[in-house]
Amino acid sequence: MTLGHARKMWALDCPTLTVDAATLMYGLSGMMTIPMPSFLIEHDRGLVLFDTGIAPESITDPAGVYGQELADGLGIGGTPDQAVDKQIEALGYKTSDVTHVIASHFHFDHSGGTHLFPDAKHYAGAGELAFARFATPIAAFCYMPWQIERTAGFDWRELPGTDVDLFGDGSLVMLSLPGHTPGELGLKVRLANRTFLLTGDAVHLQQALDLEYHFPIDWDTRVALDSLRRIKRIAEAEEATIWITHDPGHWADHKPAPYCYD
Repeated sequence: MTLGHARKMWALDCPTLTVDAATLMYGLSGMMTIPMPSFLIEHDRGLVLFDTGIAPESITDPAGVYGQELADGLGIGGTPDQAVDKQIEALGYKTSDVTHVIASHFHFDHSGGTHLFPDAKHYAGAGELAFARFATPIAAFCYMPWQIERTAGFDWRELPGTDVDLFGDGSLVMLSLPGHTPGELGLKVRLANRTFLLTGDAVHLQQALDLEYHFPIDWDTRVALDSLRRIKRIAEAEEATIWITHDPGHWADHKPAPYCYD
């Protein structure tokens, strides 16, 4: 196989959550503000979106969307122009230009805008959509039944529990990283000048990656640690830059759209 590369990648600017840091990693305290980015990638064969962020309507009405109790605990911050569709439009595309949408998993803060892309091909990890409908009690609050139902008629492609090369050229490889949820996915993005490893929620903070601490409410902690270590090994082997979705330091170290990685 001749290896190819994606043309461009943008980290879409995003709303934030302000949460109790102890919910992100054992041993932390205080409140922490974390990003919720999505990533847009241009390839010869399509326009690919990795994660769709929080429900756009929740930016202005979090209690109306999620209920007062959950909204109070989330501390959603942002403006309407940070919704995923507005971010895509700001780059000169239409939402209908997006041909492939990859869900790292179906928690509300990663798939809230999925319904905006009814004509795209949609990808989820093995067991993710079933678990989203019948989650364990500790995880159930992360899934929104109405959010799941409004994408029920979409063109969903469930991965087989292994890595899948989206276009067969090594440029965009969906990585099976279960543990946080059954179908957690990462995405390896090979550009002409560098390779990124987008982690989804397989790990939440750089400190957790360094210490190999799993997330406090992972679906399967043993499997989650295996996936965390796998991220480290892949990054070492391929000299890839790890981009942890929720890590505020990673977001500060990199550049959001309209800056373009190529």
